[in-house]
Amino acid sequence: MDVYQRSATGWQPVAAGIPTFVGSAGMAQKAKSGYPATPMGVFTLPYAFGTAPNPGGGLQYVQVGPDHWWDGDDHSPTFNTMQVCKKAQCAFDTNASENLQIPQYKHAVVMGVNTARTPGDGAAFFFHTTDGGPTAGCVAIDDAKLVQVIQWLRPGAVMAIAQ
Repeated sequence: MDVYQRSATGWQPVAAGIPTFVGSAGMAQKAKSGYPATPMGVFTLPYAFGTAPNPGGGLQYVQVGPDHWWDGDDHSPTFNTMQVCKKAQCAFDTNASENLQIPQYKHAVVMGVNTARTPGDGAAFFFHTTDGGPTAGCVAIDDAKLVQVIQWLRPGAVMAIAQ
């Protein structure tokens, strides 16, 4: 992965060659529910979250705990959004969703994939801490490097994913 910052003179490299993990099915032209590929395109990075305290930076940050979920239930009105509820009281299918209190989400940034929240077009795409292997469709890097990126990010930042 390479990181760039736009300046008055154009795009300037900030970091290059960061080891990165993507979906176990590689990359795909479009996100699809249940298919573990990382979608290609340009995506917003609206806010960050994690089980660890806020490392600083310009994005809104949500520290998550056991009651934080990403709704992956295609039939839910809150599909593809973060929700806070006790598992037994959630108004969506938690079996189709993701509890956010896992080691890979020590630090994470929400990727603006399927912002229209169209059922079948995928949910829960994040830029997060790696566990050393492929993801279910997210982008993952070493946590220390991710913290540096989060501290650098500002509102309006985007992520471009291409082969």
